Amino acid sequence: MLMTIYKRVLGDEFHRLHPALQRRYELLDGSRFEGEGVMRTIEGGPKWLLPLFSLGARWKLLFPERGENIPFTIRNTCRIGNDGQEEIYWERIFYFGKKKRYFNAVMSLDQKRNRIKDYLGEPPIVYSDLSFSISRDGGLHITSEQQRLILGKMEIPIPKPFQGLATVSETFNEEHQAFEIKVVVKNPLIGRLFSYEGEFTSDDILDSWLP
Repeated sequence: MLMTIYKRVLGDEFHRLHPALQRRYELLDGSRFEGEGVMRTIEGGPKWLLPLFSLGARWKLLFPERGENIPFTIRNTCRIGNDGQEEIYWERIFYFGKKKRYFNAVMSLDQKRNRIKDYLGEPPIVYSDLSFSISRDGGLHITSEQQRLILGKMEIPIPKPFQGLATVSETFNEEHQAFEIKVVVKNPLIGRLFSYEGEFTSDDILDSWLP
């Protein structure tokens, strides 16, 4: 039986997700999710980190801009990677006027450890293990764990004091008929490095999640 990588990693817990989230993460080879919305806030850490975020923009990973009510689009595409395994390509675009900023990644499944592998940036510059869980209200909670810096074919473990650990909470607001998302990236020494919070919709999902 064909099964999305998210359904595999969550097992029976997948069915505890809100029906709209089940539809959103039921991505099989060749399928795609597309949504658009607005990030109410995009915030960052100390200003002295801005040059680092400007450098990260070259890899479509983080960016120096901050603001409120920023238009946003998201596209998740299920495809087969170079290793022959199923992977999900994440393209997140934030529109600051005419300037587009990205926060992109490719996720796949490590079946032995039952962890999602997250390669961040284009080309990938940071690797992170991800763990998934379901909240009481049927929302999805994601946390990053071990991280590595990617330099060509080398992957170098990042000491915890230098890691940017992410937490993601995604729910479905039935009143607004929209997905709500909150992402926070923190460092153990500095605190918050980057965060965004807002909502987005998808016509395909909204047309199909109700019985």
